[in-house]
Amino acid sequence: MKKIKFVFRKIRGFQYKNFFSIINEIHKKTKKSRIFIFFDIIRTVIKYGNGYMDYFEFEFYLLNDEERKTYITAYINNNIVKKYNDKEEMEKFDDKIIFNNMYKQYLKRDYIDLNTSSVNEFKNFLKKHNKIICKIPNGTGGKGIQVISIDNNTNIDELYNNLKNDNLILVEEYLIQHKEMNKLYDKSVNTLRIITFLDDNGVHILKTILKIGNGGHVDNFSSGGMYTFVDDDGVVFVPAIDEKGNIFENHPISKTKIVGFKIPMFKEVKELIQEVGKVNNKVRYIGWDIAISQNGPVLIEGNPFSGIFQVKPSISGIKTGDLPNFKKYMDI
Repeated sequence: MKKIKFVFRKIRGFQYKNFFSIINEIHKKTKKSRIFIFFDIIRTVIKYGNGYMDYFEFEFYLLNDEERKTYITAYINNNIVKKYNDKEEMEKFDDKIIFNNMYKQYLKRDYIDLNTSSVNEFKNFLKKHNKIICKIPNGTGGKGIQVISIDNNTNIDELYNNLKNDNLILVEEYLIQHKEMNKLYDKSVNTLRIITFLDDNGVHILKTILKIGNGGHVDNFSSGGMYTFVDDDGVVFVPAIDEKGNIFENHPISKTKIVGFKIPMFKEVKELIQEVGKVNNKVRYIGWDIAISQNGPVLIEGNPFSGIFQVKPSISGIKTGDLPNFKKYMDI
């Protein structure tokens, strides 16, 4: 019954203009009929609990049913979250200010909450930091984020009021990323999304994703960024993809080669993950966003409803999803 309700919600929530656009994209790639693709997507939604974007992103149109069964879908991901993450504790992660206060020692950067800080405290903050990043506390997908440089012409009183009016009340010092990460793309902080699971034996890294900016000042997939995958040694092993399905062997702006790129200080990254993953044992399945600063890895945020990231079969030759690996640690 739960799955039936989920499927109906999923289909009812389709953005049909985008849905038919995806069907057309798959038709161009495969030459399969649009009617076949339409009904195959609906069939997989019913059978596996994926969305149409999952079908497109994980290339279900290239997979048989046995291969599709190995993939984490929206339905499976939702069930993992419900089983292993306490709902009330998850809410603490949704508010970036509460999260920052909980994980302050791992942020390794200054921040200020304008709701509880006066304009004079804001001015003192800006004396130390002439470049800031401003966030809506419950914002998602990088939406609404502003990067602001402060100079002698900045009207700080006006800026303070404007930020409060726009609910951009979490103000952080702008993070200067490691020079090696800058080589990929230097207009955004390029971050790692590290998906972990906590059990009695400790913190297990399930997946490491590298998110890279592309034309904007954030690296989020939904804001024009791209992502790829990193092996246990911190080396990228497949090309990057963006939301439109474009594949990038080299970054289109920096021209840096993506496959083979080595994440700096990756040993320290994994050490940081072992620490932050144990802070809250009521939220056991989390996607951590980690940046590499000039001085080492820093925590950006935690996502207790982490997105699903699985390698495209067409760019890797791999036709097995993440479900078998997840089952090593989870009862799902």
